[in-house]
Amino acid sequence: MKRKILITSRSFGKIDDTPCGILQEAGYEITNIGSSFDQAAFERMVPDYDALIIGAHEFPQETMERCKKLKIICKHGVGLDNIHLEKARELGIAVCNAPGTNSNAVADLTFGLMLSAARNIQRSSLNVLKNVSQSVIGVDVCCKTLGLLGFGAVAKCVARRAKGFSMKVLAYDPYVKEVPREFAGDVTLSGLDELLRSCDYLSIHIPLTEETHYMIGAAQLASMKAGSILVNTARGGIVDEKALYDALVSGHIAAAAMDVVEHEPVTADHPLLRLDNVIITPHVGMYSREAINAVGLICAQNAAAYALGKPLQHQVV
Repeated sequence: MKRKILITSRSFGKIDDTPCGILQEAGYEITNIGSSFDQAAFERMVPDYDALIIGAHEFPQETMERCKKLKIICKHGVGLDNIHLEKARELGIAVCNAPGTNSNAVADLTFGLMLSAARNIQRSSLNVLKNVSQSVIGVDVCCKTLGLLGFGAVAKCVARRAKGFSMKVLAYDPYVKEVPREFAGDVTLSGLDELLRSCDYLSIHIPLTEETHYMIGAAQLASMKAGSILVNTARGGIVDEKALYDALVSGHIAAAAMDVVEHEPVTADHPLLRLDNVIITPHVGMYSREAINAVGLICAQNAAAYALGKPLQHQVV
């Protein structure tokens, strides 16, 4: 009997057929529901599958408990906050992700959002579309201070881009005790309070965990410089969106640019969408052709490795 694999990521295999070819060669029967994903349908279907390539949606523990056949979950991306790792470990389900494959893509978007928020690019473009002849004054990015919350792979890529803008870069990461040689003289490790007080731009690059949930709340936002700009391409739940809304309305935070919100997809009645100093994109950080293909290849290779009894890459459980 053929092994069955369920794919829920909407971008898997969109660039070329190589990932699907790898799965077929490993003997999988493939079901891809990414383009028409429905959470209830997923929860009904997944217990019938041996392997899963999962997107960013939730995989409830109670659903996982019904998955008696499931042996491997491949995250189509890096963040694992939608997968209950301890439950997977308890059930003997391997979990892999694809770190490093989308770092440049997310860093590019981070800088694009920062520039757009600083120079009011989105607002100015909308004015043109509305036939409104109105100039919007922005602020420089060049020579300003960038605070990186987290100093993993994506943050390092952002720091490389910041060097080209002659930015002073501070980084807070409790797991990093020394700046790598490449960044000596360009990045300074900082305490969280100092980073928040000092930065003109705060860019978030940490995973969402119990410890980081609402890590940036009202007190943290109030401690930031008046007129600073927040950029979040990590996870929405790291920022308290109610507190951010208040800080944006008051003008203490000049603008926010986010690829993520706490509950996705963002709904039309989200309070932040009422503000003209907010940019929200629909979690497209890894949506470059290069990154999508690289992530898909690793997922397919891991699913194939499981089927063929070979070692897994980037296994976390």
